[in-house]
Amino acid sequence: SSNRMITEYIRLGDLDSAYNVFRNMPFRTNVTWNSMLSGYAKTLGRVEDARQLFDKMPEPDIVSFNTMLSCYMRNCGFKAARAFFDRMLVRDIASWNTMLSGLCQYGMMDLAYQLFDETPERNKVSWNVMISGYAATGDMIAAEKLFRNAPAKCVVAWTAMVTGYMKCKKVDLAEKLFDEMPERNLVTWNTMVSGYVENGRADDGLKVFRTMVKTGVKPNSSTISSVLLGCSNLSSLKLGYAQHGEGDKALLLFDTMKKERVTPDWITFIGVLTACNHAGLVTRGIQYFDSMQRDYKIKPRPDHYTCMVDLLGRAGKFVEALNLIKAMPFKPYPAIFGTLLGACRVHKNLELAEYAARNLLECDPSSAAGYVQLANVYAAMRRWDCVSNVRRSMKDNKVIKFPGYSWIEVMNGVHEFRSGDRIHPELALIHEKLNQLEKKMKVAGYIPVLEFALHDVGDQLKEKLLLWHSEKLAIAYGLIKMAPGVPIRVFKNLRVCGDCHEATKFISAIEKREIIVRDNSRFHHFKDGKCSCGDYW
Repeated sequence: SSNRMITEYIRLGDLDSAYNVFRNMPFRTNVTWNSMLSGYAKTLGRVEDARQLFDKMPEPDIVSFNTMLSCYMRNCGFKAARAFFDRMLVRDIASWNTMLSGLCQYGMMDLAYQLFDETPERNKVSWNVMISGYAATGDMIAAEKLFRNAPAKCVVAWTAMVTGYMKCKKVDLAEKLFDEMPERNLVTWNTMVSGYVENGRADDGLKVFRTMVKTGVKPNSSTISSVLLGCSNLSSLKLGYAQHGEGDKALLLFDTMKKERVTPDWITFIGVLTACNHAGLVTRGIQYFDSMQRDYKIKPRPDHYTCMVDLLGRAGKFVEALNLIKAMPFKPYPAIFGTLLGACRVHKNLELAEYAARNLLECDPSSAAGYVQLANVYAAMRRWDCVSNVRRSMKDNKVIKFPGYSWIEVMNGVHEFRSGDRIHPELALIHEKLNQLEKKMKVAGYIPVLEFALHDVGDQLKEKLLLWHSEKLAIAYGLIKMAPGVPIRVFKNLRVCGDCHEATKFISAIEKREIIVRDNSRFHHFKDGKCSCGDYW
């Protein structure tokens, strides 16, 4: 049916084809409208399309309103979401929970708690969102208080607490709570497995994995994937990408899975391929990709192809990556070309970058990602005339690039920073702190990665522009305002830049401070000069 076609196109990320089906339908139900609306809402940068579609809806229902609320929260931030929330003609408990969830994801826990107080009705989701929010930001004191006061504690709340303790490296408390749990589900077991691995106790993670099997709890693909990814991250931290011995050990878990007669599915193979990617095991990755189809009759999905293009691209095997894209049994989608573009920047392959950007923009002309990534490639190669042309093209085509910004919560207030910020009232103190840090970092071996300064200026000014990136400003402010030893938690709406990532490793070692940066793809836990991502993100 047309509804199924729309759903499938959206799953593949092909919103234009989905809309063509939608537009040609003679009759549309609210389910149809909401499916299309949901597709736009879940795609970054398509908020205007979502808004226009919402405005055309003959009879928007509560699902429509909540979908738009999620869209505003995801794309435009909590202020725009709150403004829409206040204008909503109808609200239900899901509306309030959407606001709570969004604020928690942004790390704005003080505002979330205020809204939690205002909520006319609370259910388990409301309590779970707040407990999970505090746990995710590392405020386990507040999480514990809510957990104690919750009228009913379901397995989700218990698991959120275990997750929080593991993230804060309080493994003993996580173990104690795990032992006290009245019931456990597969997610709980997975949390313990991945928690041990992330805390450098892979052996304990494997013991829990084996206990699951012995006690009759059947591990799923996520169990295996979490251990695979965790072990590969640890191997990256220990040895770097040049040495792959530990990566091989991580992939032995896949053999363990087969021995335990757990049938791998498509999610398992995403974990396997990503583990190969983390460890730089190109040949092994190709073998697993082939085995997935040959031995397990699993048809590769877009995520598998994206993993493979990333694996090949990072290794500089662009011919193989291109051949794989051309051999895909479905229409290429934006993410595949975005992944290729990222690899082109690393290897400074200008010709292929232009090809990838051209195809990315054909897939999604309104997306700023293609323009921005291509401009970044040009900037890295000092092709400033081409950078200007790309930016001019964006302006001519009315493509909107959402500005990057970082924020930190200090003393019950949210402090927001943009690169080169000129309006924060304590900017002089922040710059002074950054200047001090820069001197110490350079003594320790830090070399600014100038290719991330995307302006045609001298190297000295580039260093200054890098020093004033939004995440560094937020980190410096946290160091000034927060007591020694208290972890610094910074959030960013875009991907953290390579220079800021490198600098934050140095800062964590110099200041002897744990720094957690949440960008738009993952958490980065910096401690003692290392990052939990193993420099893979």
